[in-house]
Formats: sequence, structure tokens, C-alpha cells
Amino acid sequence: MDTDYRDESELEAKWLERVKGLISILEGSTISELELTEAGTEIIIRRQPGMMMVTAPRQASMVPATGVMPAAPASAAARPAAAEQTVAVTAPLTGLYYSAPSPTSPPFVSVGDMIHVGQVVALIEAMKVFNEVQSEVSGRVVKILATNGAIVQKGEALMRIAPA
Repeated sequence: MDTDYRDESELEAKWLERVKGLISILEGSTISELELTEAGTEIIIRRQPGMMMVTAPRQASMVPATGVMPAAPASAAARPAAAEQTVAVTAPLTGLYYSAPSPTSPPFVSVGDMIHVGQVVALIEAMKVFNEVQSEVSGRVVKILATNGAIVQKGEALMRIAPA
């Protein structure tokens, strides 16, 4: 009977190490829930939804939509005037873009709206987690580039803002 106890204890220790390893792998990721069934044992790891709300830091600058600064100043005729005067609000991660908190709610912003720094302007769903996209600049919404329900890539311009 002593052997059974030791085997059970060793098995529990192995599972505990396995769970700790999984938790450390999940740290820093956008995964909010993991289910694992192995050898008849089921492990479910859930992280609090509030922990998953992220906003990627972005610099509010007059950078063209490509996000690349030109090597030398180009003439005004070579660049579109709108790109010079607007700032892109970009996707902090890859996922599904939503312009409203729910299908029956009005959009967070519309063309012509005045917005302020820190205002939620969209949601991006990744791994069943809704991430707020906040504006890094105050101004007027000039153009909404993303389509509601469409996949956007990290760094993609979602909308253009004319700084106030």
C-alpha cells in the first residue's frame, strides 16, 4: 500500500509540474482558456477576462499609412495631402474587427465624430477575447478603413484621424 501512495504522489507531482509549465507558456499570450485531456485527466485553465483587455502602445505621429518614414522629404505633389494631415489608428493585434460593442449597438465612432485620447474606437476579437482599440490621438474621424466583421492584421490602419 505504501507503493500505491508513492506512485499516486509522483503522478500528482508530475501533473502539477505539467500545469505549472502550461501556465508559464500561456503568460503573455492572448489565450484566455485552455482545455487539455490526457490519460483520463482533464485540465482546464481559464484566465480572467479583465486580464485580457489590451491596448498596444502606439506613437501618435504624422506617419504615412505605410508606417514607414520617407528617407528624404518628398515634394507635396508626390504625397497625398490627406495622408500628411491624418494619423492612422492601427490594429494592435490580428483578429476580427468590430466597429460596435454588439450587433444591435451603434458604432463606437463614425466618420466626422470628434474623439479623444484613450477613447475606445473599436474591438478586435482574437482567440474569443475582445480587445479594446483606443485612440492615441484626439481629433476628427476622417475615414474608417476596416470593414466590420473582417479580419485585420496587426499594424493595419483601421481608421484615419485628423488631429485636433
